[in-house]
Amino acid sequence: MRSDSSKLFRAAIVGAATLKGKELKDVLEERKFPAVDIRLLDDDESLGQLERVQDEVSFVQPVKAAQFENVDFSFFASEAAFTRANWKLARQAGSAVVDLSYGLEDEPSVPVSAPWIERETGQHSTFNLDSNAVMIAHPAAVTVALLLLRAGKAGVVRRAAATVFEPVSERGRRGMDELHEQTVNLLSFQPLPTRVFGVQVAFNMVGRYGAEAKPGLEAVESRIQRHLHKLLAGKAPDPSLLVVQAPVFHAHTFAVYLELEKPVSPEELSRVLAGEHVQLANSVEDSPTNVNVAGKDHILLSLQRESANQNGFWLWAAVDNLRLAAMTAVESASALAAVRPHGKVQ
Repeated sequence: MRSDSSKLFRAAIVGAATLKGKELKDVLEERKFPAVDIRLLDDDESLGQLERVQDEVSFVQPVKAAQFENVDFSFFASEAAFTRANWKLARQAGSAVVDLSYGLEDEPSVPVSAPWIERETGQHSTFNLDSNAVMIAHPAAVTVALLLLRAGKAGVVRRAAATVFEPVSERGRRGMDELHEQTVNLLSFQPLPTRVFGVQVAFNMVGRYGAEAKPGLEAVESRIQRHLHKLLAGKAPDPSLLVVQAPVFHAHTFAVYLELEKPVSPEELSRVLAGEHVQLANSVEDSPTNVNVAGKDHILLSLQRESANQNGFWLWAAVDNLRLAAMTAVESASALAAVRPHGKVQ
């Protein structure tokens, strides 16, 4: 709930016209983040677009130093390169930065944040008065880490492996448009556009992009693995990981294999996996899919025992990638707000 005016913030969304930016705006409003003003900023291609913010119509404006004056929180939902080119404007103006683009991954002073995992492990936020920037953990890393940590409550996890099926929305509007164009062109026997992925994605499962695609799936795979290592912090084994590009618009899906040291019943494993942020399927109709997880605030999950190993289980999971990224960003900003000495509207 919003509190008194002394605890209201001003915020800016850089990349407001992107998929992540639009989802972030919705989550900020739904979660009643205490912002008295939300500025919408983006690159030149998006200027002048109309968006509704806090029941008012607002224009997307250019990213300039003056736009960050008196802004407490700047959310960067833009392309990574755009974030790297502009985030210091926000910092120089005294704004805390929350990076959804992974553009600050190589900045040693910017930690990776995953409030879901911090709560699961009982960790307290490491933010302090000097904390001024944070990067959200990849939604796939948050999902797999949470499932592994929960599974460890049923017994020691000996080994784990995860296949992550990547939606094209992780490449933004350009990825969405290319999948759509490829689908239309295939059905009309026209040449396929491959500017984003470098290969055919429509009606196809891809383990690697074409050589011209930047970043490649290898880079995505490495990012998820790095984030998993940080989030698990030795509390569960780092899983073997494979990222596959799926021909779907939204939502990550996962096939996760767990092998426990001792036999555990499916009922016991289900009991420890279910709970905050995780909903188990109760029927075949509820089985996790890209469609039925859309817009949900939790991970949808089903499980079955491995037929050849009584200590092994397969987990099938789905999560709305854009929504989880936005929720992680808003929760990270809320944690930063608790330690910011100046959060007043000026």
